Amino acid sequence: MGVARAGGAVAVGVCGVEPLTEARRVIEQRRDAGLHGGMDFTFRNPARSTEPTRALPSARSALVAALAYPPQRPAAPEAPAAAVARYAASDLYATLRAALRATAEVMAGDGYRGVVVADDNALVDRAMAHRAGLGWFGKNTNLLLPGIGSWVVLGSVLTDAPLPPTVADGDVVADQCGACRRCLDACPTGALVAPGVMDASRCLSWLLQMQGPFPREHREALGPRIYGCDDCQEVCPPNRRAPEPTVALAPGPGDWVELRWLLEATDDELLGALGAWYIPRRDPRYLRRNALVALGNTGRGDDPVVARLLEAHLRSDDALLVGHAAWAARRLGADHLLAAEGVRDHPEVGAELARPHPSPTTPGGPPGGPPGGPRRGPRGVAPGVAPVAPVGETGL
Repeated sequence: MGVARAGGAVAVGVCGVEPLTEARRVIEQRRDAGLHGGMDFTFRNPARSTEPTRALPSARSALVAALAYPPQRPAAPEAPAAAVARYAASDLYATLRAALRATAEVMAGDGYRGVVVADDNALVDRAMAHRAGLGWFGKNTNLLLPGIGSWVVLGSVLTDAPLPPTVADGDVVADQCGACRRCLDACPTGALVAPGVMDASRCLSWLLQMQGPFPREHREALGPRIYGCDDCQEVCPPNRRAPEPTVALAPGPGDWVELRWLLEATDDELLGALGAWYIPRRDPRYLRRNALVALGNTGRGDDPVVARLLEAHLRSDDALLVGHAAWAARRLGADHLLAAEGVRDHPEVGAELARPHPSPTTPGGPPGGPPGGPRRGPRGVAPGVAPVAPVGETGL
């Protein structure tokens, strides 16, 4: 444990490697209810992701660690920029895996095998951390650590060493959310349909990673985001006590990415800078798609730089980008761009003009969330569904 803590872990626990039967039940239940939104991750093969010994058949125990990341976001730059979720601003998993590998090396020196598992869909990280006594499941599906909150990423070392568990079987951290429901009320799209139950088809973090068009009904709620969403964490009372990390984190893209760069960079430049993110099919067009929605929410229609970016994508050979650029132009009151020669006859432009006009944005754009506050959807889940199944094991 000391090695993991020296590597930056703020909490470490040990547990057994029996199948995560409750996690599997919940994942399958929510998949069957259509709450997975088409994502794979641990939903793809619940039998695999809930059986720790699949990764190491000889495993007898698991050392589980949590690495904290900064909860505060710097102010946005003056140029139109897109927000990056706090967990994705640094390469947290590089730091966490380094600490876990160092732990596995110590185990190897003692004659035991150790396999590092973190954010690779081979294991439901949050369920393992819960079993190891690191925290409780919050109503936003995140694991909350006492005195730390949910500003953490999680990972494990599966080992054939017979390590003593840190908590007795079934003696997990008690729920400390009480009657609080701030995360449910703060979700910009009403994706938290019940305490601990996420409808991934509405979750902005997942929608930014989906293939195809970004859903029109959630584009305004996206605000300036380009990757991830922290709203349910930012309003959580335990998270206000979160300490700053005590170890230097591996660098990442930062808290804000300039939209001009996102929309002008080459494929290689985008993947080189943002390749640690989950990008559908490793195709940079989805980064540009998301950037166009963020630009429509944050830019100014009378800004010549914004107009040039939109015009370039309205003349793209990619119909997906043309459609999103047309939406952004209308949202910014720049309909004249859609009337230009070589643009107005494009099928995606015609389809956009036939739809109701998007809500006009204001200079600088909204901070995120739909006009009038959160939209809470009508769909629910039967009472008694345990808050185990996460949105996805990507740190979202």
